[in-house]
Amino acid sequence: MERRPPRGHRNVPHTADVRIEAWAPDREGCVAEAVAAMVDGFVDATGVAAEAETEHRVPPGDDADLLVGVLDEVIFRLDTRGDVPLETEVRPAEDGGLLVRWQVVGADAVEAVGAVPKAVSLHELRFGPDEAGWSCAVTLDV
Repeated sequence: MERRPPRGHRNVPHTADVRIEAWAPDREGCVAEAVAAMVDGFVDATGVAAEAETEHRVPPGDDADLLVGVLDEVIFRLDTRGDVPLETEVRPAEDGGLLVRWQVVGADAVEAVGAVPKAVSLHELRFGPDEAGWSCAVTLDV
């Protein structure tokens, strides 16, 4: 079996939608990698510099709800503001939620390479600790 790097993400084949997998040593790193996987599925931001920084607080919930909350917010901000996150930093909040900071750019500054996600599917959602840290698998409706 091939060893995976300690942190990363990938898109995996799926019949009609987009399926992403992400992993990291800790929960917050895995959420950040999931955002990167989602963004990599619909834009190429190679060589693009961030234009702004934005923050979001996800209220407390179970781990899967926190992941979905972050990914839903990315979709919402893309749809309403045209913000595409280039870098994501996730920290735990004192109340059990998450604090998310994005370095963003306008959608017009990146090249579209795939369908933009419209929603996060709860079907076959997986997020939790594994033998190497944390991992997740998420289906995105496009």
